[in-house]
Order: sequence, then C-alpha cells, then structure tokens
Amino acid sequence: MTIRVTPWGHDAFDATSPEAKKKDWAYWQNRMNRASLVMLESERIIDHETAVKIARAQKRAEGIQDEPGRERLTDIMPLEKLLIEACGESATLIHSGRSRQDMFTTLNQARLRLAVLDFYDAFNALRTRLLRIAKDNVETYIPAYTNGVQAMPITLAFYLCGFLESFERDANRINEAYQRINRSALGAAVLACSSWPLNREKLASLLGFDSPIKNGLDAAQISLFDVPLEAASISANVAIRIGVLMQDLAQQYSQTRPWLLLDQSAAYGSSAMPQKRNPGVLNKTRAVASDVVGAMQTSFLRAHNLQLGMYDNKETVLEDCSGVFVKGVEMLQLTDLAFSQLRVNAKRSLEELNSDWTTTMALAEALQRKFGLPFRIGHTFASEIVTVARQKELYPDNFPYELAAEIFGKVTERLDGKAQEFKLTESQLREALSPVHAVKNTVGAGSPSPENVRKSIEELEERIALDTDTVKTLRDKLQQSNEMLDKAFENLLSQP
Repeated sequence: MTIRVTPWGHDAFDATSPEAKKKDWAYWQNRMNRASLVMLESERIIDHETAVKIARAQKRAEGIQDEPGRERLTDIMPLEKLLIEACGESATLIHSGRSRQDMFTTLNQARLRLAVLDFYDAFNALRTRLLRIAKDNVETYIPAYTNGVQAMPITLAFYLCGFLESFERDANRINEAYQRINRSALGAAVLACSSWPLNREKLASLLGFDSPIKNGLDAAQISLFDVPLEAASISANVAIRIGVLMQDLAQQYSQTRPWLLLDQSAAYGSSAMPQKRNPGVLNKTRAVASDVVGAMQTSFLRAHNLQLGMYDNKETVLEDCSGVFVKGVEMLQLTDLAFSQLRVNAKRSLEELNSDWTTTMALAEALQRKFGLPFRIGHTFASEIVTVARQKELYPDNFPYELAAEIFGKVTERLDGKAQEFKLTESQLREALSPVHAVKNTVGAGSPSPENVRKSIEELEERIALDTDTVKTLRDKLQQSNEMLDKAFENLLSQP
C-alpha cells in the first residue's frame, strides 16, 4: 500500500495489506465452499461420488474467477451458477444447512481477523520504533507540559515509555478481542441451524477458526453487533493517543528554535513562502488518526437502532464501508514514518528547560527533605522566586543567591510568624534548580530517573517481542488451517 505524506489528494491506501486485498469476498466464498464440501462428504451428508463431482466443478469455477479481467464475485449466487453449469443442479447440495446469513458473517469475521492481525503487526512495528528511540534518549532531558505550559523536566525516553506502557493495554485488548473474533458462524444457517447434522467444529477448524459461535442466533445475527465494534474501538482508542503524539511533535515543530525536527524528506515547502518547511507527515498522520475515530463512529451508528437480521451493520468495520482498520494501518505506518524522520537536538531541549522554572517543585522538596520545612512554605517561596524572576527576566542559572535568601526571609515571616535563615548554600540552590539533577533524583517506580527508565525499557522490549511472536503464531495457525483445507480438498479431487 502506498503511503502519502501530503495532507491533500486521494489516498491509494485501500487495504490493510496485499494479502487482505487478495482475500476478498470471492476468496472466502471459495474457501467456504471447499470447507463445506470436505465436511459434507466426511459426515456422509453428500455421497462421495457427488462430492467429488461438485469439487471438480468448484475447482473449475475458481479457475474461471482467476481469468484476467474477470469481475470479482460479491455474492454466493453467481458462484453457485458456475457450479451448476459444470455439474447440474446437484451442485446446490453444497448449500445444505447454510445460508447467506451464516456465510456473510463467517467471511466478514475471517476478513476482520486478518485486518486485526495486520493492524497488530503495524502496531508492533511502531512500538519497536519508539522503543529504539527511547533507548537512544535515556538522558535527553525535555520539558513535560500540563495545561499547555512547561511543568516538569523529564527525558524523551521517559515520555516515549509512557506511551509504550499505554500501548501494552492496547495489545492486551487485541489479544483478548481476537479470541472473540476468531470464531465461526458457518453452519448456523439463517439463525436456527437446520435439520442437517453439520459438523460445525470441523467447518471452523478448516477455515482457521478456534471454534464455532455456539448459539445459532448469536452466530448469524447478534455477534456482528458487538465483536466488530469491539475491534473498531481498539483501533480508535489507539488513534486518540496517536493524535496526542502528533500534536506534541507539532507543538515543538512550530517553535522558531525547536528541539524536535523532521528530516527534510518528511516536510514540504510552501508555494509562496520560501522559508517554510511544513510538517506534512505530522499533519497527515493526525488527519488519518481522526479518520479512524470517525470510521469507528460510523460503525457504531450503522449498528445503532436496528432490529435483528438487517444488513446495515454486517461489514461496517471493513473496507467495503468505514474501513476502520484500513485507515488504522495507514495511521500506524504514517506514525512509524514520522518517528523515523525525527531529529532530536538534546542541547536545545535542555536549553528550553533552563529558560523556564520547571524545577521549582524540586526546590520546595529539597527544603523539606534537608531542613524539615513544611512543603507549603517551600512551595510559596519557590512561587515567589518565579514571580520575581519573570519580572526581572532572570533564569534558574543566574538568579541572585542573595535575592533568593531575601525572598525566603519574607515568605517565612509572612507564613510562619518570623523570618528564617535560608540554609541552602548557593551550590545547593543551583543544584536543586538543575533539570538534570531534578530528573536523576526522582525515585520510586515510574519515575523518569535514567536507572528506572532503563529497567522500563528492558521490560517493554520483552513484552513487544512477546506480542510480535503472538502475531506470528496466530498467522502460522491460519496458514496451517489453509494447508489442511487444501490438502483435504485436493484429496477429494484426486479420488474416483
């Protein structure tokens, strides 16, 4: 699929992967026909001779569908017509105990599970990218913001690890949702099964599903109200935080001297203003993340206020309708591209920290820890320093020590009844106001100290490796099921 970083124009990103594009409606109708034939013959619902005859007709139909320029099938009836042309009306025995209803549900679930696995792969690739950047920036000191204002010093690695830990929850959601996605409706017929003793477990296994959805009504009708919407919610949940990441990058990029820049290849020039380097990949990623959220809402609205048996909601998350995961994979690949183009200026980010007063809480804590000064007194003292500093255009590295001592005396007299001696030495004051010192001296699980962040990175690396292996295992199981079905079908074909 083609990634385009300019915010305008038509997207050619039309599937979660080349495999997903190939495995469309027609593909899954043929796979269901193969599975049905193998099961019906093994359960002796269709006699062996008839099953072989229909299998040959199915093989012929697949060849016809693969002819160049042939329009892909989007319904079971044209496929049935091809079978009838080859072996007569006995071909319709393949439809014993099934309906459009359970077939549509099954093929939509099969397409959904592949879309989710494609999303999971792209998600893990992004997580790996962010972890690599975190490893390289454990001691790159940057400002953290609250309410749009510099708040505290942290490191870039700590910032990224925060998002990576949140992404672990998304991985958990995907793992849990996949168990509900990978269940088959085939054999439930319209909604109440049939008089034929179909082996629904065998049908599920041949098509790569873990098991059938037991209740026929749930299988053919109800499951498509909640299972796809759960999956769509996961994609949209990720999209919300991708939007936050993009906004944070864009905030830095908009400064005259940013500490985060993009490689020139990820930006585009202005048609009128020579100096501009517009962050196209950031703007495009943010827009697609919004598209994912909108697509999720479309899915929910299509399923809202329906009676059972309507088609409105049955493929809403797939590319035929809202395309939640098509947009989701594009979003993740764009985000990965954006971070691959990121250039970090650690000297400039530290300069940014030293140009503001993000360590004043650390100053109040130092007074409390060293001298037992009540926190609120220390907090008020630090706040007064900032007020004076901004009036006089002073900064942490040049604020006069004598002026700090004078302010401390006035604050303690006002709050505690008498002026107290300022016991911090000048070197201790400078140390307390140092962003690097403040970060390195944070303690406790989850702090941004380099030691803690390195431990966090090790844990994150193990989890990402585990999730990457999980996707591979799930794909391998699907491939094994494909091979099992093809072997059983070819075996049927080869018999007299």
